[in-house]
Formats: sequence, C-alpha cells, structure tokens
Amino acid sequence: MNCSIVVPVYNSAETLAVLIERLGQVLPQITEAYEVIFVNDGSRDDSWEVITDLSRQHAWVRGINLMRNSGQHNALLAGVLVTQYEVIITMDDDLQHPPEELPKLLAELKEGFDVVYGVPEAQNHSMFRTASSRLIKWAMGKLLDLPNIARSGALRAFRTQVREAFRGYRSQFVSIDVLLGWGTSRFGYVAVRHDPRYAGKSQYTIRKLIRHTFNMVTGFSTLPLRLASLLGFVFTIVGFLVLIFVVGRFMIQGSPVQGFPFLASIIALFSGVQLFAIGIFGEYLARIYFHLMGRPSSITRETVGMPADQEQRGA
Repeated sequence: MNCSIVVPVYNSAETLAVLIERLGQVLPQITEAYEVIFVNDGSRDDSWEVITDLSRQHAWVRGINLMRNSGQHNALLAGVLVTQYEVIITMDDDLQHPPEELPKLLAELKEGFDVVYGVPEAQNHSMFRTASSRLIKWAMGKLLDLPNIARSGALRAFRTQVREAFRGYRSQFVSIDVLLGWGTSRFGYVAVRHDPRYAGKSQYTIRKLIRHTFNMVTGFSTLPLRLASLLGFVFTIVGFLVLIFVVGRFMIQGSPVQGFPFLASIIALFSGVQLFAIGIFGEYLARIYFHLMGRPSSITRETVGMPADQEQRGA
C-alpha cells in the first residue's frame, strides 16, 4: 500500500525534523511510494521555514502554508484533499504518535477495513483531560449516530476512496471523523503506543474541545432542533395542565390562584424555554448563513514540493 501521511502543524518547529527522520526509517519498510504533507496551520514560530528546508532535503516531503489558523481538522482536510496515494494516514506533529506504530494500522487495514484508528494503550494526558475527552466523544457518537467517534483519535489510516464521500465538502465547520463516517461503516481499531510530547506543550484545551463538540453537534446533526421541538411540546402540555388547575380551582373554590410568585414563576419558565429554542434555531440559521457566504475551511498561502496536479486537486 502506497501511503500519504498528513500532519497538521502548529508551533512545532522543534519536532518536525525528528519526525521526518523517524518516518524516513519506517516508511521504506512498509510501502514502496510515500509522501509526507505538512499543513502549517498559522504557526507563530519557525515551523514553515523548517518545513521548507525539509522539503528541499527530501523529495517526498511536501508543505502547505495556510494564510491563517483554521483549526486542526480544517488543516487536515486541506492536506487530505491533495494526497495522491491509495492510503492516507493522519498523525499529530508532537511525536506522541510514534511512526514505528504505523505498520500496525496498515496491517489492520488489510483485514478489510476502510478506516483504522490507533487507540492509545495508555494516554499521556492528565486524568481530567482524558476523562472529559472520552465523555465528549461518547456523547458525540450517540448524538450523531456515528459509533466510530467514541473511539476516534488523531492517529488514523483510511483508504483514499473514502475521501470521495466528502471531496465536495465546503464549510468552515469540519470534523474528519464525521466525514469519514459519511463514507463507510467499516471501522477498525488497533492498540498503539502513546508517547509523551517530544517538546512544547499541548495547544488543545478542554475549552477548545467543548467548542469543537458544540460545532460538530449543531453542524452535523438535527438532534438539537428535535430537542427544541420536544421541549416546546412538553411545556405546551405543562401549560395546558396549569390552565386546567387554575380554571378548576376557580370553579371549585370560586377564587383564582393567589400570589404574584406563582405567576412570575410560570412566565419565567415558559420564557426561558422559548429563548432556549430560539437560540438553537439561531445557531442553525448562523450555519446556513456562513454556508451561503461560501467561506472556505482554509486558504493556502503557498506550497513547497507539491506537484501541480496535487495542488489542483486541493483547489
């Protein structure tokens, strides 16, 4: 299997040379033809200069320099769309995904799967981040009806044919795992080593993870709209029951329900539900608005080592 490796890069100038050195030792042993595509996602350090130097030193190293920070998944999509070989592998730039583990993914892919995730044997993150990440992924899998997301990760290998399911996708809200779920249901998983970061510190905070989850749920699922409709139905029934209570009390006791707190509570309850439902509708309208604007997921400033036909595929 000939392989294309896609690596999103953000402030990782210290790790890229080491990553290429280790990939250069592993890839010739598992594939005849290969390429590594670095996608510089608006780094503030010398990452692009390092990528340019590596491209000059190695004919199989390519580089895409985005004009602004677009996010990890948007950068991944920019690289995935220009790959040229039959298998695409995505991995992080911090060497927590050991290149020596790539043969495991390819071996599992040969078992008939279309997508294979590398599942860490042990996470090198804090307990809070690991637990929250698993919880959010599990919730996303249930909400989006895509079981693969619950065990998804940044280390993945998939057949290039799967890309055809989202080649025409144009939106600033991107989740590679959701897009892969559009193309196939044949997912495999293999345990891999997960090393400590080679240098620097993680840029992926819990806040970013929650924001990404919110964007994915409202960007790829209609469940929040159904939830708003359900809440409207439930509180319509509640309102009807309150009306029966008020009218019944008046008919039996001859006096209406006394007290401003009761009335204020009912008004606040129904107003809150209405505002909640309107907020959900507003989120979907905003996404429709952004889609109609045609804002791209990313914009390329320049490339290095990229053949002309590959650049055209990503256009």
